[in-house]
Amino acid sequence: MRLLVRNARIALPSGELYHGDLFAEDGRIVAIDRDIDRAADTVIDAEGHMLMPGVMDPQVHFREPGNEQKEDISSGSRAAAKGGVTSFLEMPNTNPSTTSPAAVADKLARGAEKSVVNYGFFIGATPDNLDNLLAADAACGIKIFMGASTGNLLVDKEADLDRIFAHGRKLIAVHAEDEARIRERRARFTNSGDPADHSRIRDEQSALIATKRAVRLAKKYQRRLHVLHVSTAMETEFLRQEKTPYISCEAIPNHLFLTTDAYAKMGPLAQMNPPIRSEHDRQTLWEGLRSGVIDCIATDHAPHLLADKALGYPHAPSGMPGVETSLPLMLTAMRDGHCSLAELQRWMCYNPARLYGVVNKGRIAIGWDADLTLVDMTQEKPVRNEEMFTKVGWSPFNGWLLTGWPITTIVGGRVVFDKGEILPNAHGQPLHYVEPTPLPAVD
Repeated sequence: MRLLVRNARIALPSGELYHGDLFAEDGRIVAIDRDIDRAADTVIDAEGHMLMPGVMDPQVHFREPGNEQKEDISSGSRAAAKGGVTSFLEMPNTNPSTTSPAAVADKLARGAEKSVVNYGFFIGATPDNLDNLLAADAACGIKIFMGASTGNLLVDKEADLDRIFAHGRKLIAVHAEDEARIRERRARFTNSGDPADHSRIRDEQSALIATKRAVRLAKKYQRRLHVLHVSTAMETEFLRQEKTPYISCEAIPNHLFLTTDAYAKMGPLAQMNPPIRSEHDRQTLWEGLRSGVIDCIATDHAPHLLADKALGYPHAPSGMPGVETSLPLMLTAMRDGHCSLAELQRWMCYNPARLYGVVNKGRIAIGWDADLTLVDMTQEKPVRNEEMFTKVGWSPFNGWLLTGWPITTIVGGRVVFDKGEILPNAHGQPLHYVEPTPLPAVD
């Protein structure tokens, strides 16, 4: 396959926009020039729109197997492509949980059959599956739920955590909320029907306690650690002092753009784990990104049916969809001066790939994979629930006016999404990983 993109404003890693053409062959970028005259199977006239690396979303929940009524790999990957996401890493809290090499292999087979973008899968830790964790070479990492969330995976005892950190070298990604603290706090709100109490029960201290615990174990065993969805100023400031080359962390748009004020308007739709926080927390997360304390952006795309959310607090499940809106949200923030194009590419494209040891993804450069998205920065349009590709058909950002909507998404040099539609025979490839410890410097 040969691909030629003409007349594009090409986003270089430096943040410079290079007005010219890009040529890819067999899934790799082979030429970037002012005017490329080469035969191609697919020619795209970019019409001056911005061509940037495809986004890698390192935290999604596509609900397959077990809850396909909410999402599956097919619908989730199509939503990803619509949002300019060309690769995803999917979480293990499915039904049954992904806790063995056989379960990872099953998900990889499902991805090969159904995913229109590139795919990878975590294996989930339990108190007694260490042998499976050590044998799961095909997994992108080990997921530990230190606090109970959606699903039945929980590892909160010190001896169990210590044993997992002590054995193996695969990246460990933690949902850092302290289960004991959450249970203690929940007992104070036993009769609550107010969704805003969700942020009071799973409070800032519950996040900080668990993050400190994970960092202590990572340092004890020099283990590669990634702290998922950092949500508080406390965690950000702690990590500013305590991160090592073996420790990384992420933020998600829900915490970067929403605060506890959203409960009044959205009710249980705003309920997620860890919960939305204060304006001070939100601002500190942005500062943490800009200063390099926080390494990347994920979405924690966690769709639930509106009927489930309508059960009310505390019966409604926690989680929000987000894979379709993360890039437009961030490009709108970039337009408004909150970050640069170089920072955005680093947070959403290059850093997620390097943190998980995925090579040749996340940059537009000769020899790198042709995972690309063409975005329209010239007009705003609102987020509309009825236009969502996710099965659940809603977004917490419904009605927000955003720019930077993807026009075309390219995976491995092939167009998979174009002008609102997924193309026939679109497919992605399994991601492969090299050992990413210690972390390479950002260049």
